[in-house]
Amino acid sequence: MIKRTVAISSAAKLSLRDKQLLMSKTDALGQKVEKTIPIEDIGAVVLEDPRISVTHGLIAALLANNAALITCDERYHPTGMMLNLCGNTTQAESFRHQCEASLPLKKQLWQQVVQTKILNQATVLENVGKKAEVLKTAARDTKSGDTDNREGVAAAYYWPRLFDNYPGFTRGREAGYPNNLLNYGYAILRAVVARSLVSSGLMPTLGIFHHNRYNQYCLADDMMEPYRPYIDRVVVSIVERDDEAPDFLTKEHREKLLTIPTLSVNMNGKQRPLMIAASETSASLARCFAGEQRKLVLPLIE
Repeated sequence: MIKRTVAISSAAKLSLRDKQLLMSKTDALGQKVEKTIPIEDIGAVVLEDPRISVTHGLIAALLANNAALITCDERYHPTGMMLNLCGNTTQAESFRHQCEASLPLKKQLWQQVVQTKILNQATVLENVGKKAEVLKTAARDTKSGDTDNREGVAAAYYWPRLFDNYPGFTRGREAGYPNNLLNYGYAILRAVVARSLVSSGLMPTLGIFHHNRYNQYCLADDMMEPYRPYIDRVVVSIVERDDEAPDFLTKEHREKLLTIPTLSVNMNGKQRPLMIAASETSASLARCFAGEQRKLVLPLIE
């Protein structure tokens, strides 16, 4: 079942009623308006307005349903995420397998992740009419653990060409347009991937490559890498329609990026929504940690 991503973009009170999210707000005429959404249908809730209030009962119900709760700052930039800690019945065993994973296994898994990410970047570039042989070579040359940093080499080639209408473009969290679009899209993707990891009984904090001591979602940051080019492609489509480079996210921008969980993703020759694909990737990672297989199930852009 595809879960909904719900964005609340104006002042509202969110509470729980009859196993449903109840949104209460006042319209332009001063009339009270209520809307309900079944908790079981929700995969993520994005809180965009600082005037939103949320009851603890609703938070508990969302987390029990393995939904992600995302908070944003005044610029609509996602700043925090809350997830269920008990999303799988065999969690203790999965945690043990994850913690005991050998360094050679983690290096091999990271090699697969990086190769797939670079190949997807190559396809995105080719789809916008740019040459990508450098990226394909980088993918082929990626070693176990990416010890030669082919990921960085690919990024240095990829970003200036993907957004060549913006001379000097660099990818950075605090950099200029269209980085704000990328940041928002990646935050939605991160929530989807983190949610899928918890559902598979994995600990999103313990990564195979990312190891920042202040990052609670290192594994999510690892496993979202092959999916990032899907968001890049969405952002390219937005940029092509924008007449100027706004320094803020418009409602239209956010609505487009909130479709990310339902993007069509190619997995082993079959199309499925990104949210389902992320679950398959996470489940395959759990099997790799358990010693049941050596290959991850990863998306490949056609």
